[in-house]
Amino acid sequence: MRRFPLLLVIFALALACASECSAQIIFHKKKKVDKSTAATNTVEPDKQLYDKAMEDIKHGRHEVGRLGLQTLINTYPDSEYLAKAKLAIADSYFREGGSANITQAINGYKDFIVFFPFLPEAGYAQMQVAMANYNEMTKADRDNTHALDAEAEFQTFLQKYPKDPLAPQAEQRLREVQEVLAEGQYRIAYYYYLKGDRRAAAGRLMPLVVRYPLYSKSDTALWMLGDIFEKSERKDVAGAYYAQIIKNYPLSVRAGDARGKLKAFGMPVPQPDPKAMEWMKAEQNTPRTHESVFHKPLGILHSGPDVHMAAAHGPPNLQPQGEDQTGIDILSGGNRSTMGTGKGSTGIVATVKTGEPAPAGSSTGGATTEDVISNSSGDSATGTTGTTGTDSQASDPAQSSTPADNTSADASKADNTQTTTDNSSQNQNSNQKESSSKKKGLRKILPW
Repeated sequence: MRRFPLLLVIFALALACASECSAQIIFHKKKKVDKSTAATNTVEPDKQLYDKAMEDIKHGRHEVGRLGLQTLINTYPDSEYLAKAKLAIADSYFREGGSANITQAINGYKDFIVFFPFLPEAGYAQMQVAMANYNEMTKADRDNTHALDAEAEFQTFLQKYPKDPLAPQAEQRLREVQEVLAEGQYRIAYYYYLKGDRRAAAGRLMPLVVRYPLYSKSDTALWMLGDIFEKSERKDVAGAYYAQIIKNYPLSVRAGDARGKLKAFGMPVPQPDPKAMEWMKAEQNTPRTHESVFHKPLGILHSGPDVHMAAAHGPPNLQPQGEDQTGIDILSGGNRSTMGTGKGSTGIVATVKTGEPAPAGSSTGGATTEDVISNSSGDSATGTTGTTGTDSQASDPAQSSTPADNTSADASKADNTQTTTDNSSQNQNSNQKESSSKKKGLRKILPW
């Protein structure tokens, strides 16, 4: 009985020693041994730098990771990880976000495309450039710089990498970008339309319906153009726009009214385009986000654009800005309009792409928006208040005659200064009278 407590104590000590020994063995097994400097380590140093940098970026240590990748690029210019390192640096800036970092990411992706244009990752880099601008887009009524850049970059991607797996995503993003750009132009045109400035409204609407046929309000824009030219007593031109609604947007709510307009004008009613019919049916069957009552009020809290109404089908426009404006009436400074490049202008309302025939009933007499809207009497248009250089010289009495003080040889400098002042005041009075008379003439033709 006396030996039992002693045996119990010995057994407890033995058990404690065994547990401690097993814990030490397990600890030694789990402890990782750094073999980077061991003689048996066969991993290349550039591989070690790359793996370590990627691990840092993965855990949010972007600056440390980019420093390691830059060290790899500078130390091992012939490394097989050089291209991956350059792309990883750009990706790091993209993920970190912020205006400055996005700019760095865009530059990094473009450098990658320049140095490694034939690698499969070049398409991904181009897509990331476009997405960087896409994510920085603002609302339609604000600065559209990033939207224009995004459109150009998506177009570049689709032209250079049409078979890339990311091509369908790029097409949809391009439709959304063009929806935002078209919405910005439409809002300006709509403002001028309500204000009664037909010339300014038409100058915005005509390139809009040509460049962005997938825009969700293209049918409304065509209707506004038809109304503008109808009120300007150019029913032939207005009928061309009404016909486009029936042909290209047969399921539009404006199609019935457009058909009635053509019948009233005595013009033929075109048949709907089967492809346009299929496209509109597909758009109507596309599920879209439902706008709640609080959607628009809460929209002011978001800086990004609303793209839920963008088209989901149909090929987007791949022509860069400015290259598909031939045959469109472009308004220039001084309220005078030019056609295309200004050389051999043909067609004033050619709302089709370059190379396609003009719609039925459109005028091709070389007139301008100024001629159609503001000068229906047939005289050559020279702007609302502006005149050509020849007209101003012929009508300016200060330029046709010279005061006596200027012709006398012994006139003093003070007299010359006074004469110049008088001449300038005469010029101003003459221009004001001529401008007011032209305005009265325009009001008699087309009162605003």
